Amino acid sequence: MKRRDFITLLGIAAAARPLAARAQQAMPVIGFIRNTTRDDSADLLKAMHEGLRQTGYVQGRNLAVEYRFADNQLDRLPTMAADLVRRQVAVIVTGGDASSFAAKAATTTIPVIFSTGFGPIEIGLVSSLSRPGGNVTGVSFFSTLGTAAKRLDFLDKLMPKDAIIGYLRNPNSPRGEPELVEVEHAAHSLGRQILILNAGSERELEPALASLAQHRPVALLVSGDSLFTGLRERLVVLTTRRAVPTMHYLREFTATGGLMSYGASVTDAYRQAGTYAGEILKGAKPADLPIMLPTKFELVINLKTAKALGIEVPPTLSAIADEVVE
Repeated sequence: MKRRDFITLLGIAAAARPLAARAQQAMPVIGFIRNTTRDDSADLLKAMHEGLRQTGYVQGRNLAVEYRFADNQLDRLPTMAADLVRRQVAVIVTGGDASSFAAKAATTTIPVIFSTGFGPIEIGLVSSLSRPGGNVTGVSFFSTLGTAAKRLDFLDKLMPKDAIIGYLRNPNSPRGEPELVEVEHAAHSLGRQILILNAGSERELEPALASLAQHRPVALLVSGDSLFTGLRERLVVLTTRRAVPTMHYLREFTATGGLMSYGASVTDAYRQAGTYAGEILKGAKPADLPIMLPTKFELVINLKTAKALGIEVPPTLSAIADEVVE
């Protein structure tokens, strides 16, 4: 090789290095924050990345992701959200209500895409579904109040009329009071006695459920709160150990061994959140992206758990179930 050609190649390589560095620096970074553990979020993260892929973004190829998991310690979320803002991520995707409020409080400029099991207007995340305005938009997989009453109705069909139904709620939840009113009204219409159980943290879960031991027959209705989503395995173990028939709000509980669930698909919600994140990276404004609501709700019954609890599921209830786990 001639000396002149060698010098030319060195010049090209030297020029390429800063270009490659600039290309790497230009790779967009999104933040993801959730109140649960990383392991608990695996399926949801897979769904989010499917949504991102549909818009052309693949982690490690043209996208980087900063993950933050609070491990069910909700008081850590504000600091985690502030850290993502400090790192100037392009978009923040949140999982659960507490992380959504933490991200919203941390920034008014970085787009925030939430996934919530509550009605976003009712709990104060946005003021409009069609044009949320500001920097916040997202997906609700319960949409509005009403599903708690429906879940109670399904549980009513399964239990004897003298059974007391416990209602497990997070008293710190922004939706706590509206859903409590809904459940009490539905219980009154059904002629059911409701026992209110409060658990605002993991350490309060077992003491709350222990009070059910004083009543027989008894069943449990679980409030649709992200705290209980993160604790679903623990919750299923505790209720199964106490032989308490339990109605949950996500299929994931029933797949883990819970008796029944009724609600929309949380994985579909995270997939849509990923799609929204990709659209924002391409230039869309969160203020112009409408809140996505579920169009289908599924009743799932775990017959294996029913058998272990000594419960006979009425054929009429099995017939209308969207999925039966055997």
